[in-house]
Amino acid sequence: MRRPRPLVFGLYGWSPDYGYRYIHPANRRAFELLEPLGKVFEKISEDEEGEWITIRYDEQQFLVRPELFKELYHQRPPFSFGDEVEEITPEPGRYRFFGTVSDVFWDETTDKASYQIVQHKRKLPRIFQADELRLG
Repeated sequence: MRRPRPLVFGLYGWSPDYGYRYIHPANRRAFELLEPLGKVFEKISEDEEGEWITIRYDEQQFLVRPELFKELYHQRPPFSFGDEVEEITPEPGRYRFFGTVSDVFWDETTDKASYQIVQHKRKLPRIFQADELRLG
């Protein structure tokens, strides 16, 4: 599926310690349960007044204040939500993992993404590095 414009990836460094003014009231509980620290979001849109932006994580969208959104300028994740991927080199004697990207995590110390995938409607417990996957 083609996306209408280039994706903007970023981090949303919110925790309950910041208070709830940064999260739209309709999204507060779901956003808190997501535990957004260290997760990569796609910025979908912003309102005309610049008061709220819409960000997406997997299949969920959230209205949040733009102040805490930190765009990933220099290092974009090579895969995003919904991408079909497969493991490049499985362990000997094991079939390769394949599936759909469901979670994208960001390590700020290395500026690299890691991924969790869903295979047959089940999240695999393993977290993959980008160099362990390719588009499938």
